[in-house]
Amino acid sequence: MEKNSKIYIAGHKGLVGSAITRKLLKLGYKNLIFRTFKELDLTNQSATAIFFKTEKPEYVFLAAAKVGGIKANNDCPADFIYQNLEVQNNVISNAYVNKVKKLLFLGSSCIYPRDSVQPIKENYFLTGPLEKTNDAYAIAKIAGIKMCQSYNKQYGTNYICVMPTNLYGPNDNFDLESSHVLPALLRKFHDAKVKNKKKVVIWGTGKAMREFLYVDDLADACVHLMKKYNSSEIINIGTGKDITIENLAEIIKKIVGFKGKIVNDKTKPDGTPKKLLDVSRLHSTGWKHKTNLKEGIKKTYQWFLKNK
Repeated sequence: MEKNSKIYIAGHKGLVGSAITRKLLKLGYKNLIFRTFKELDLTNQSATAIFFKTEKPEYVFLAAAKVGGIKANNDCPADFIYQNLEVQNNVISNAYVNKVKKLLFLGSSCIYPRDSVQPIKENYFLTGPLEKTNDAYAIAKIAGIKMCQSYNKQYGTNYICVMPTNLYGPNDNFDLESSHVLPALLRKFHDAKVKNKKKVVIWGTGKAMREFLYVDDLADACVHLMKKYNSSEIINIGTGKDITIENLAEIIKKIVGFKGKIVNDKTKPDGTPKKLLDVSRLHSTGWKHKTNLKEGIKKTYQWFLKNK
């Protein structure tokens, strides 16, 4: 992937796509292709085909997806499975038809079994039942992985599949109805501070454990793997460290400066009890994350204050 290679970032306005775009621009890649949703609806088969035929990208980062937290996944499973399947099918098939040199598909750690042995190795994929609250999204992502692997097997393409852990950072979704846990907590504590509330209610027991990766680190890993990794085997991207939601809430509370209490709503689900990725395969390629959790949350909160 040369500095003048034609690179398409699908989903460049989202959390992941915007971080990949920032990274590529910082590294001096100039021939980047973007389309907003209004300009190109990737669920539209004919529109996607015309775009690929016209633009002929050499490299594709497939970061476009319908994403959301536990509530959004639980409330709208049909939307999550349908839209993600449509986007993946259209982009991957047209990448093949138009001879894209390499494609990176963004999967998700939710593709692994709910009660997987920890930390989760790549070969635990498809060895047990999924978490029910987001299985529709996970099945779409599993289909994307299998599609990439199938094209590699049948047509000799070079499509790689990365499985990021929970992400956060600039351009995240802070809507309490649809966001993931970390941005949702940032928003809750900020609103409570501004409104002088006495408490913040968080979902579940607080005992569930999660791993978090700053999105600019993910972008760095994606560019690294686009250059270095050429296997059909999926590869995890994470920090190899996790934290309870309870402790995460305490960190965010301090960073935001909220002085009240944290209350658990135990009628709400915890989701998967623990989800920590084994990142030894990633480390063997020569890449490790750089941003620690507190530093990443501070950067994310600063971005939130400026932009939201």
